[in-house]
Amino acid sequence: EPTVRTELMEQIPPIAIFLQESRPKFPTAFFEYLMPIVVRYLTDINNQVRKASQEALLILLEQDLVAQSDIENKVCPILLDLSAPDSDDEYKVEAVNIICKMASMLSRTTVEHMLLPRFCELCSDGKLFQVRKICAANFGDICNAVGQEATERLLIPKFFELCSDSVWGMRKACAECFMAVSYTTSPEVRRSKLSPLFISLISDTCRWAIARSLTVALTPPQVRQAAFQSLGPFISTFANPSSAGLYIREDGTLSIRPSVQDVNSNSCQPSNNITLMSSSANAA
Repeated sequence: EPTVRTELMEQIPPIAIFLQESRPKFPTAFFEYLMPIVVRYLTDINNQVRKASQEALLILLEQDLVAQSDIENKVCPILLDLSAPDSDDEYKVEAVNIICKMASMLSRTTVEHMLLPRFCELCSDGKLFQVRKICAANFGDICNAVGQEATERLLIPKFFELCSDSVWGMRKACAECFMAVSYTTSPEVRRSKLSPLFISLISDTCRWAIARSLTVALTPPQVRQAAFQSLGPFISTFANPSSAGLYIREDGTLSIRPSVQDVNSNSCQPSNNITLMSSSANAA
């Protein structure tokens, strides 16, 4: 019964944590018995079982309970098979989603060598716009996972493609993650390549909205609105982090660290980081 398999998946993470804490008594139980079940259920015929397996896998990765060998030899090959060009549409969408979510939890070498080539292929998937949409929405996280060199060499060309995609939702997703992408690149790439690209987004006509009824046409263009909201954070990436104190938090928001001088001179005030919020701009 699918409900039984789903319930089993929900119990895997706490069992794995228990086995990890009791490892002298159960040195290989998780790797021999539980991990194969998680991997097998990633391809289950029931979507609820697959979803439960994906959630269990992310928890296990977050808790650092999966061995590097299992990641490279068991998890990644399954995800690559599920995201292959000839894979079932539903499986492919799920696979690219889990690839994007787990990228930040894996080593840079693993992501770059095993998952990055497939991610670049999926960015150009001409069959499913849902796949490209997931890639666009998580583009900044992938850039952060692989670092500057791989971003500029492999990902920036794909980002240009997504920013000019015929589906306006793709361009909107790119505008929303623009700061994270820019933060990963060098100042020269930021100035010579990303700045003109951002101008194209902030000038986007969003033809889809205009082509619909008058009511929709009166709505501010979604792409331009998202670009205006990202304008301030994008500009902030041009600042020198060492002098400006700007940094990106784990949740993707841009923050600023108060200087030591400010903290000492105003010790009675809270010293928490200040999150920079971009204000919405109305598009004409």
